[in-house]
Amino acid sequence: MDRLLADGVDTIFDVYDLNEGSDKYAFMEQMVTDASVTHVLVFSDGEYARKADSRDAGVGVESQIISESIYAKVEQSKFIPIVCERDDKGRALLPVFMRSLIWIDFSSDQAVNASWEKLIRLVHGRPLHVKPSVGNRPAYLDADVGENTVALRARFASLQAAVQGQTRDITLRRADYLDSCIEYADELRVRQPPSEGELGRYILEDCRKLKVVRDAVVDWLMLEGASIPTVELSPTLVEVLERLLELKSRPPEITRWNDEWFGAQRVFVYETFLYLVASLLRAGRHDVLHEVFTTHYIRPESDRYGTDKFVRFDAFHGESMPLNQVLDGEGDTRYVSPAAELFNRQATRQDIRFRALIESELLVFLATVVDGDLWWYPGCLLYTEYGQVPDFFLRATRQGDFTKLGRVFGIEEAEELRRVVGENWPQYAQRFSRSMHVRLPTNLFEMMNIENLGTLR
Repeated sequence: MDRLLADGVDTIFDVYDLNEGSDKYAFMEQMVTDASVTHVLVFSDGEYARKADSRDAGVGVESQIISESIYAKVEQSKFIPIVCERDDKGRALLPVFMRSLIWIDFSSDQAVNASWEKLIRLVHGRPLHVKPSVGNRPAYLDADVGENTVALRARFASLQAAVQGQTRDITLRRADYLDSCIEYADELRVRQPPSEGELGRYILEDCRKLKVVRDAVVDWLMLEGASIPTVELSPTLVEVLERLLELKSRPPEITRWNDEWFGAQRVFVYETFLYLVASLLRAGRHDVLHEVFTTHYIRPESDRYGTDKFVRFDAFHGESMPLNQVLDGEGDTRYVSPAAELFNRQATRQDIRFRALIESELLVFLATVVDGDLWWYPGCLLYTEYGQVPDFFLRATRQGDFTKLGRVFGIEEAEELRRVVGENWPQYAQRFSRSMHVRLPTNLFEMMNIENLGTLR
């Protein structure tokens, strides 16, 4: 008890608080009725258990008061049995009325040393294991009633329960859930030629259906992205991304096709990739983002020609110009990036808004400039105001925050990043304009905050 007192607990102890002339039975009842008394520690050995069960002397009266309270008056968590002795079979010596309660072991010197922290945490209200919060509602639950998401919901609930309970089968449940996401999306791959003149409508309808899968995959990363070790998260994410690439290619059984048929899948993969980057930024997983931008991804099986079996992250970009025909009915509006316009309209998640997609696309674009050999048209950046700098890049003005941006690219000094971007930019912009027949937004340098990165302490 002296140790508990030293730890700052307001303790009532009969040795100190029960004096000559005091009513010991009233003292016992006070431990039950006084709301300020949060815990009553009952130290029990063989003699205490015998007297309590036989209602012998003061211990017998005490046991009557406590047992009535346990069974009727107060929450059972108030009375905490402290086992000081075991019988010859190793069973805790406790009164009958306390045998169903969870107890703390003080039956040996070794047990006392092991149990002190548990007792101190208990009386201070600081348990070692805290029940996780339920978390945000998965976004795919907001899908249209007609969407067949029952399997996705069941598997996500199973994975969420495993993560919160830290069960041993998390890996299996994660794989099962991600498999169901890919299978759901694969069912929407075009295997029959769309009706002539209806391609844009089919693509738009499939994009809306695939939004369910987008949210399901992002829900997984939002659930686990901040906690999985890099050695486990990176290969899992790379596998997911490779399977997404497979979805935007033609199914192997199709022998005659038009690339435009798969516009919905190309837009879906592009959108989902931006959401995954935004999720990693939100979770602070700059190490995993570095892996995403440096990994060589296996090409889809139906797209492996010659010796070129791998692609880089720019393969996740995708566009579908037929969307221009249907985004605004039969109007004459033409968008430079119909995909980005659709992303803006489909940005219904509460945890990742459209501005987060702008930030993640700017980061992806910068990654292509740093690499020098890749390309990426940043369609979402067309929806920014002139002079707007996304928060991640603005914070990187401070040297401490620049380290996060630098970690994404494996660059330690802001001056080195400025040098690389400065060297690569002229050729990048020229090649982009020549091959894509479209100009890059003029305010990209200002948005990336290149000149100010790492200039403040």
